[in-house]
Amino acid sequence: MTFEPERLGQSRSDLAEAMRTLRKRAGVTQMALARRCNLSQTKVSNIESGRLTPALVDVELILDALEAEGPEAEELLALARTANTEWQDHWSSRRRGLDKKQNELARLEAASTEFRFFLLSMVTGLLATPEYVRASIADVPGDQSKTIAKKLERQSVLLNTEKSFTFILTEQAVRWPLLPPLAMAMQLDRLASVSRLPNVRLGVIPLTGHMPQAPLNTFTLYDRRLATVETGTGALILRDHRDVTAYRESFDRYETYAAFGEDCRGILTGWAEEFTRQRE
Repeated sequence: MTFEPERLGQSRSDLAEAMRTLRKRAGVTQMALARRCNLSQTKVSNIESGRLTPALVDVELILDALEAEGPEAEELLALARTANTEWQDHWSSRRRGLDKKQNELARLEAASTEFRFFLLSMVTGLLATPEYVRASIADVPGDQSKTIAKKLERQSVLLNTEKSFTFILTEQAVRWPLLPPLAMAMQLDRLASVSRLPNVRLGVIPLTGHMPQAPLNTFTLYDRRLATVETGTGALILRDHRDVTAYRESFDRYETYAAFGEDCRGILTGWAEEFTRQRE
């Protein structure tokens, strides 16, 4: 199935209708199907009505129970995968107001306990100085004071010791000169400071040595249930366990290239000193 962002919402209703049609054609009641799959009848009903988007494993169970196979089963699995994917384009977010996006992220952070950030090209707002936050949205027209305030307010989640954070930043993400040299030096000092929090692991990947895997995107993992993947025009929100697992495995690989702790802070200090010398 070809990926079409505009079809993501429609795929949920398509999946619900297809699952309902498949069961009825097999001559099986919702109650009987629920028993075969060890699911509740309410869950089956919600899947078929579109009120609940089933995980891929649920769809696989139902297909097995109904003895569905071949092209029809493959199409249903493709629909399920797409239904578990959400597309958020930058233009829609800007029309709604970036401050509302910050509220969504805050709710997601409140509901999660383990966070993994892979930062390919820029520093995320949780780690940014006010100057960096302001510069990161400078191209967005209008008054962005609410967005800046909410981004900085969200940083307090790092102080919640019931949550754990791992940040991996490439050298490009750390050193991209979004700000004048002295302000960049202060941003690197901010990273070093955050790295000392007891519930935060912050690592950097210097562009040295041999790294056979090349990352393509910035991505974030929330527990084991959700991954967000940044692109140039928006973000993919992935909920299928196979997608989330694939990104967790990628994160683990990149983590082996990163320097943490005192090694990381030593690297950050050296880069900060380079920025300071540029000002002289």
